[in-house]
Amino acid sequence: MGPRARAGNEEVSTVDGTGTAGVPRDVLRSAIELYLDLHAHPELSGAESRTAARLARWMERYGCTVTREVGGHGVVGVLRNGPGPTVMLRAELDALPVDEQTGVPYASTVPGVMHACGHDLHMAAAAGALAQLAGDRAAWSGTLLVVGQPAEETLTGARAMRADGLYERFGTPEVVLAQHSAPLPAGTVAHGRGPLLAGSTAMDVIIHGRGGHAGAPQLTVDPVPAAAAVVLRLQTVVSRETAPAEQVVLSVGSLHAGQRGNVIPDEAELSLCVRAFSDAALDRVTAAVERIVRAECAASGCPKDPEFVVTARSPVLLPDATTTAAVRRAHEDLFGAHRVVDWQPATATEDFPWFGTEADGVRTAYWMLGVTGARQWRTALDGGAPPPSNHAPDFAPDLRTALPTGIAAMTAAARHILRRADTGEPDLPDTGRRTC
Repeated sequence: MGPRARAGNEEVSTVDGTGTAGVPRDVLRSAIELYLDLHAHPELSGAESRTAARLARWMERYGCTVTREVGGHGVVGVLRNGPGPTVMLRAELDALPVDEQTGVPYASTVPGVMHACGHDLHMAAAAGALAQLAGDRAAWSGTLLVVGQPAEETLTGARAMRADGLYERFGTPEVVLAQHSAPLPAGTVAHGRGPLLAGSTAMDVIIHGRGGHAGAPQLTVDPVPAAAAVVLRLQTVVSRETAPAEQVVLSVGSLHAGQRGNVIPDEAELSLCVRAFSDAALDRVTAAVERIVRAECAASGCPKDPEFVVTARSPVLLPDATTTAAVRRAHEDLFGAHRVVDWQPATATEDFPWFGTEADGVRTAYWMLGVTGARQWRTALDGGAPPPSNHAPDFAPDLRTALPTGIAAMTAAARHILRRADTGEPDLPDTGRRTC
């Protein structure tokens, strides 16, 4: 066992002074420090100013030309290194409204806010990859874009950055790379063979009633039982209107009405989301939601039509097959095939698909990064508690293994595409575009 770098009370393994999977010790130490700082100071979607500034300083440290406030608090670093393709590394800035219960010494210092989805890990891994690539420019040629994206958790940040001219201002990448933490064994990565994550539609609904005294309900139109009936009836959209073999999820995450028990409110508000693996299914289920809400409002005699606001929509995450195969081979060469596993489609949702569009000719590769420590994984296999999942208050990646693996995985993927022409062409189809 080689030297070990310490993170809080955790030790981060290194191998012969170079870091797990070949990450240099100095890069790994700096990335750990970045991770610990980001984890301790999380910021919610749309409020990521400190996080963006911290990531921007890292980019500048390694030679990037940095632009801030792109599509909100988004930050873009550009590292040019001669002729060749443009590759974009994307990481997310935002945290979640979750009260941390991990017990780690570097826990969140912000009450009610936590990096419970691994975005701090993604940033530290992308930052570490930038550091490695910046220190080894002789091995690759092209342009590297490093993007810190705001507001991923609200599924609005990617589109906001695109609308703010991300590609027009900084160059359209041939390939966009991203990874996401998942409750898989730390030290592994997982690639899909088709869709990775579902598309989604998020919607807010307002049901209008007529408020009044709780002791005189006959003089009111109570929106509360109407809303309750909507919630119950919506469950049949999946159970009775969707084929059993089709993966569809419809969840009501919030239902709010009134302030006091003795007052019937004027309205009830619901927030819900639909997840599916095709645009057709999303459209069909969203239409069913509207049909049911309108019918229940009519049955309750509501004085006004309900209101519907789509707050976010994200396509199915379906990375480019050829690019994914090339990146998977690079990961198998780096880690060994036994540490590169298959990923089954999951009904979580990302706004990453907005970065890769057929119209732009932008290809994407996206993989899952295992973050569960060996002890937790063995416990789960032996019938114990399952490892904490993303968004849980006790979600705590095994930093000593997951971070160097994430750095190495991102570095290898980018280097494979950017490798110099005199050492081998990247194993990707030619789009005809050339950048400098």
